[in-house]
Formats: sequence, structure tokens, C-alpha cells
Amino acid sequence: MVAPLVSGLVFLALGYTFGRLTVVVEPEVVKVWFGPGWIRRTIPVSQIRAVRPVRNRWWYGWGIRRIPGGWMFNVSGLDAVELDLTTGTHFTIGTDEPEALAETIRGVLPPLQS
Repeated sequence: MVAPLVSGLVFLALGYTFGRLTVVVEPEVVKVWFGPGWIRRTIPVSQIRAVRPVRNRWWYGWGIRRIPGGWMFNVSGLDAVELDLTTGTHFTIGTDEPEALAETIRGVLPPLQS
């Protein structure tokens, strides 16, 4: 009797936490968080070398995942934006609008130094 109730509560908590991914692009940082914001990542714009829309492989899955070359935050689908970071790693953000998100992030990047 208690096990189904506990299982149900765990399922609801996971859905509440991982059911929504929010991305906020500010002049100095890109913020990404799941659900109410308990799990988040803040990336300084100064650490972003390049931005590009990508299509994830289906086996990368959803949620917070370690993927080849870096980390991924994704709620659903295969479309994403990949950030190349100055650390030599990638951070991938799942999104329904990869072109629009990539363009928004590019808009806050400093111009290239020559």
C-alpha cells in the first residue's frame, strides 16, 4: 500500500523537476534550468567560443546527460543548440527552436577579435 504511493510521489517529483527546461539569455550569461530551478547551469558568455544548432542522437536520451565531449540538458526531442566552450568541452541545450535560440545566443557574444 505504501510502495505505490511512494512510487507515485517520486514520479510526480521527477515530472515536476524535469518536465520543463527554461533557457534565459542575458548579456553576460546563458542560464539553463529544469522545472523550479533546483538543477541549473549558468554559462558566462565569455566562455562561449561557438554556437550551432545540432540534432542529437536518439540514444543520448533526455534529462541531464553526459554525452561525448560534454553535457546535455534536454526535456524532449532531438533538436538542440551546442555551445563550444573555452574549456574545450560542449554544453548542449535541448530546444524546439534551435535556430532561434542559436541566433539569440550569438546576439550576445562579443564580436570576433582580429
